[in-house]
Amino acid sequence: MSDSNTSVVDVATLYIVPTPIGNLGDITQRALEVLGQVDLIAAEDTRHTGRLLSHFSISTRTFALHDHNEQQKADFLIEKLQQGQSIALVSDAGTPLISDPGYHLVNRCRQAGVKVVPLPGACAVITALSAAGLPSDRFSFEGFLPPKSKGRRDKFEEIAQAERTCIFYESPHRITDSLEDMLVVLGAEREVVLARELTKTYETIHGAPLGELIEWLKEDSNRIRGEMVLLIHGYRSDEKDSLPLDATRTLGILVKELPLKKAAALAAEIYGLKKNALYKWGLEHLE
Repeated sequence: MSDSNTSVVDVATLYIVPTPIGNLGDITQRALEVLGQVDLIAAEDTRHTGRLLSHFSISTRTFALHDHNEQQKADFLIEKLQQGQSIALVSDAGTPLISDPGYHLVNRCRQAGVKVVPLPGACAVITALSAAGLPSDRFSFEGFLPPKSKGRRDKFEEIAQAERTCIFYESPHRITDSLEDMLVVLGAEREVVLARELTKTYETIHGAPLGELIEWLKEDSNRIRGEMVLLIHGYRSDEKDSLPLDATRTLGILVKELPLKKAAALAAEIYGLKKNALYKWGLEHLE
């Protein structure tokens, strides 16, 4: 692919090559040169990658490496690398290993002393975070949300008091259920940003308190289409001076079975808080 005769790839090297997450113009010049000059491209889906390579007139041979065969095929690829071949690792979109295959191969390469060279490039997590308007000094990427409601609620419980921005991937057919589970655990006021179809024609980045975001999604079925990134504002520092999240959540459970005054007294005893503060909170949020 390079116009010069100078090779940009080294022998016996595995290159981690990001590919566009939508807009083909986001591929880097270096990525194109590496893909054009390596001996082999290990691809998550060779047909998908084949279309990308064809678009850029790259004819490098591809090899299927996906979740179901990666551990079995890693030795084969390491053998090729140790024999002096250069290999590029790509996923269907974005940076390999970020909720995509590649971890086992890279881990095994490093154990075997094979050189691994990462290329910077497209990544939906970072792309979404850069435009979300949420704090970006501390964040964690949590991958895809669990498919079942209990698993999702457990995950939200786990991050409920995390002060960092938490980022998830979610699929269109589960987004509504996931947000409803989030609502139960994190409450209607937690700020959440939904970024969908990033870099594509219908790119949408919409942030709002969770209760409002759910209503916004219900207004138009097109808003739940496409590939999605969910970004959740961390537990705010000013919330520390208010009632603990565990206490208000417990109060919400107790009040289903007891009068608010009794529920507040019991929750106050459990958490060592003033019952009047819990009672007031209950009047404002639960009645």
